[in-house]
Amino acid sequence: MAAQTIDDLLASRGGDLSGTRVLVRSDLNVPLDGSTITDDGRVRASVPTIQKLAGAGARVLVTAHLGRPKGAPDPAYSLEPVAERLAELLGTPVLFANDTVGTEAQRITAALQDGQVAVLENVRFNEGETSKDDAVRGAFADELAALADVFVSDGFGVVHRKQASVYDVATRLPAVVGGLVQAEVEVLERLTESPERPYVVVLGGSKVSDKLGVIDNLIEKADSLLIGGGMVFTFLKAQGHDVGSSLLEADQLDVAREYVERAAARGVDLVLPTDVVVAPEFSADAPATVVAADAMPDDQMGLDIGPESAERFAEVVRGARTVFWNGPMGVFEFEAFAAGTKAVAQALTEVDGLSVVGGGDSAAAVRQLGFTDDQFGHISTGGGASLEYLEGKTLPGLQILEKES
Repeated sequence: MAAQTIDDLLASRGGDLSGTRVLVRSDLNVPLDGSTITDDGRVRASVPTIQKLAGAGARVLVTAHLGRPKGAPDPAYSLEPVAERLAELLGTPVLFANDTVGTEAQRITAALQDGQVAVLENVRFNEGETSKDDAVRGAFADELAALADVFVSDGFGVVHRKQASVYDVATRLPAVVGGLVQAEVEVLERLTESPERPYVVVLGGSKVSDKLGVIDNLIEKADSLLIGGGMVFTFLKAQGHDVGSSLLEADQLDVAREYVERAAARGVDLVLPTDVVVAPEFSADAPATVVAADAMPDDQMGLDIGPESAERFAEVVRGARTVFWNGPMGVFEFEAFAAGTKAVAQALTEVDGLSVVGGGDSAAAVRQLGFTDDQFGHISTGGGASLEYLEGKTLPGLQILEKES
């Protein structure tokens, strides 16, 4: 992407950011169980950029969101537990402001020393962050910008949002792209512009409608398209098969048929499961049975791809030079219905080339199933942002950085 980077910023200042207040928009939107972080992947991914800035002497102010509070403070969505985890990962104290732009944030900013890091409270506790009104959003961006001298955009999971701390601040301060966003975009450019072949796309998750744009775009680029997860039952139904009580989007049947036809016309190998794991209800302890994909009982629902399909999917993935995967193959949270997702994840670790886990549930799945981040070429921190990029959409948080450069 044609945007200024942290290296450009450092070069322009002789490698020394001492005395410079740097506002970093990170993505710290992690899952919490009470105040316990259940997956700190996004926090760990934010560390290198923060370390690089602090190491150059910058006074680092980290802003981020957590969950979807309603534009007002809500203790359930406080970033304080995240700030504590960030301090552990950085190996240095991290200050925490219990507001975003108020008296506490101003006090901590004024007291911050060279190389120190502070986290501001959840940016979405302020209605101006997500407002559709440019003036309201802009007024909040003014308050954020007043705290800093430079802006670093490093929250890839939000670059598809036109929000104050993502978009508007970049118009008010010298703005550069952070290392995480830079790395994410470089991977996505490889997926869309110059993928090594064979290029395999694996899509899962619950709904076809969530993936329409990415299927539209990637069916023009991929060599193989593997479909699993809840969305597969719409494809099976479109082919005339009964799907029992499985998840079904009846309004997408014609779309599914069109994708099958387009894939065939373009010579794309569209692979659907030949067997599925079914159960009478959506439950962790429901009795699981393997049936042929074209012979699902009326009183059963599909909750995973079957072992034959898992083996086939894994074989195609292992033979690829480039793989993009977004969406689990089944209800991986339940052990009885996790085998399909685990098989695909294992195959990705064996790819001789670029393997990309496309954020969201896929990233959560690989970690829950015991895989480590370094077993994959890249694990995205932004499921929605990744998909919109792959759809060919313009992402406001990236567009504004390119404009500013």
